[in-house]
Amino acid sequence: MAAVAALVAGTGGWYAVGGGGAPAGSVADRPGEAVAPLARSLHLPWPREGQASVTVEGIGSLGTRGERKPVPIASVTKIMTAYVILRDHPMRADAPGATVVADQRAADESYSSVETTAPVLAGRTYTQRRLLELMMVPSGNNIARLLARWDAGDEKAFVVKMNRAAAGLGMSATTYTGVSGMETSTRSTAEDQLRLARAAMAGPAFRQIVATASVTAPGTGATFRNTNRLLGHDGVIGLKTGSSTPAGGNLVWATTQKIAGTSRLILGVVLHQRAGTTPAEGSAAAHEAGRALIAAIRAELPGAANRA
Repeated sequence: MAAVAALVAGTGGWYAVGGGGAPAGSVADRPGEAVAPLARSLHLPWPREGQASVTVEGIGSLGTRGERKPVPIASVTKIMTAYVILRDHPMRADAPGATVVADQRAADESYSSVETTAPVLAGRTYTQRRLLELMMVPSGNNIARLLARWDAGDEKAFVVKMNRAAAGLGMSATTYTGVSGMETSTRSTAEDQLRLARAAMAGPAFRQIVATASVTAPGTGATFRNTNRLLGHDGVIGLKTGSSTPAGGNLVWATTQKIAGTSRLILGVVLHQRAGTTPAEGSAAAHEAGRALIAAIRAELPGAANRA
């Protein structure tokens, strides 16, 4: 996702760009979750800028680095949008979910040079699953707004739901002001987004959607690849990218690793990488920071767990 202030238009008018270092502080507990003792024996390549946080299900936090202040998160916002939609309209894994009729506004917003969108046709019926895929895989802002209107009647009412959900998850440093991430006033922290990622990944349908490598928009023949370039490598099974000039590059990632004979879900968040540059530069930096953390964790964590 890219902000209007600094965007690069993509192919077909449907796709816009975006959507190791020394520790910057000491290992600190994530609220509600103690840093795992074995984390102190790991030498992780935390990013030199921005903020990052990592946790391992069943083991605990591997730490947090960087300033713990809310920053713009761009299209990472859509994790909460999807979470609320799936909470309000539950669907089983592999199920299509409810049906949604695309309105004229969503169709008109399908073609944009100033934001990431995905094409839909006015009056056409889409499954809930397909729309969630179009929102999460190519990061369609118009799809996020369509789903919000379908769920709550209007986008402002849906934003209220997002903030209530955030409060319920203990995301005390997070404020949502829109459903897509276009607004720089939507802000959060790595720790808060990690809380949300844990809750969202508990849902099988959500896990399937964010692991989708590509999606085709019905009726248009347009196919989009997932903006998460780490997907499918090093056990990565999701989650969401987001980039803009004010937000920099942002990445929430999920990978799995067998540790002491048990498959564990590892979740990480990298925010505010190369803020103030182009969305492409920020996105590349966030992907590289995430890739470095994942590689180091997968290399070191099994041995550290065996020694613990």
